[in-house]
Amino acid sequence: MKVVLQKVSQAKVTTENIENEIEQGFLLLVGVGQTSNYKDAEAIARKIAKTRIFEDSDGKMNLDIHQVNGEILSISQFTIYASVKKGNRPGFTDAMSPDEANKIYQYFNEQLKSHGVNVKTGEFGAHMDVSLINDGPITIIFESKDGIIQ
Repeated sequence: MKVVLQKVSQAKVTTENIENEIEQGFLLLVGVGQTSNYKDAEAIARKIAKTRIFEDSDGKMNLDIHQVNGEILSISQFTIYASVKKGNRPGFTDAMSPDEANKIYQYFNEQLKSHGVNVKTGEFGAHMDVSLINDGPITIIFESKDGIIQ
């Protein structure tokens, strides 16, 4: 499982059915791969909930999302598992099938919530318009295999 975290001062997702927006917090682009499992979702959610990348009064990245009353906008994105080794058209065979991936993605969001974080989402499998203001910019990639952060 891979998650691209972007620290944001604002982020928004819009589909035909929903519109969700956050202010300060994290925009997460969540990819579920063929070998991803529920332990990976737990490990990454726990790590993100404790990640200290917000500035304290001395300007040091020392505060976590709870300490700044931040929120999370979680977006499913199978293209994180794109393979570009051959040809010019990416392949997506490393991404998990949609039905199973959605179960792990939903579980991941529930795990984030269990750590006391307010989580808003996009719409799994839908075309989404996502906008953000990256704060920093700060972008971090989290990856887990068999419940172990890589």
